[in-house]
Amino acid sequence: MVKVPPYLQAGNTIALVCPSGFMAIEKAQTCIDVLQQWGYKVKVGTTVGSQSTTYFSGTDEERLINFQQILDDDTVHAVLCARGGYGLSRIIDQISFKKFKKQPKWVIGFSDITVLLSHIYTNYDIATLHSPMAGAFNDGGYNNEFVQSLKQVLAGKHTKYECAVHEFNKKGEAVGELVGGNLAMLAHMVGTPSDIKTKGRILFLEDVGEYLYNIDRMMRQLKRSGKLDKLAGLIIGGFTDTKDTERPFGQNAYEIIREVVKEYDYPVCFGFPVSHDKENYALKVGVGYKLKVSKSKVTLEE
Repeated sequence: MVKVPPYLQAGNTIALVCPSGFMAIEKAQTCIDVLQQWGYKVKVGTTVGSQSTTYFSGTDEERLINFQQILDDDTVHAVLCARGGYGLSRIIDQISFKKFKKQPKWVIGFSDITVLLSHIYTNYDIATLHSPMAGAFNDGGYNNEFVQSLKQVLAGKHTKYECAVHEFNKKGEAVGELVGGNLAMLAHMVGTPSDIKTKGRILFLEDVGEYLYNIDRMMRQLKRSGKLDKLAGLIIGGFTDTKDTERPFGQNAYEIIREVVKEYDYPVCFGFPVSHDKENYALKVGVGYKLKVSKSKVTLEE
């Protein structure tokens, strides 16, 4: 049985950390301000706006120490990763979840944070939150329905999302625990202690900035490793800013994915609002959902 961390109350503390790539404090300031407007206290980790001069928000040791401190802090009720990028797979095996297992709290983020979300669900059966991060709050983004979906989930509100029908959809209904995230990270984790469990589950996928041939390669990696065989359902989110080679691959991202999964009879939904763009609903990884794909609409409901 998956453990769901306690939802937040007014006055609870949300900590901001950067366990992967660097983020300037100025880029996180709107997020900090809005979280306070929502009624929460905010604790800013040392890795947010760090003095690092490399791609990362600090050395592996600095990022590990700061994340561990925040994870184990009894005064912190949720951990919001300010940004993704890359770097969690360098420290994930050194993080101790001993205290976290006994007192779970919401761990929030997407992109590279997929490593953390998957690791927690696979090893400890604790729900996490795939959702917008600090950058999504900028330029008025905190007013859109996607950032607002984070607010709703943190407060314990029941979620039901709808999206437009896509011509590649496969109709049907599926019930199962929701798993997934960034395709590159999920393929990267195959065979590791963070590897995702997919049998009987609803899998969602999204990615950004990938070459089309690489999307094909990663999808076939998931297929060859059995991750697509016994799904309850499949949700394909945004595949944004894709790139092609000088000699064209010949298919777009959705055409590639449709071909890889064409033999399966479970429902498949394309174009769901989970992505690296602003269309990115907050989704509870590990929690049970019902996916309904019909010819007139698509719904995903807890």
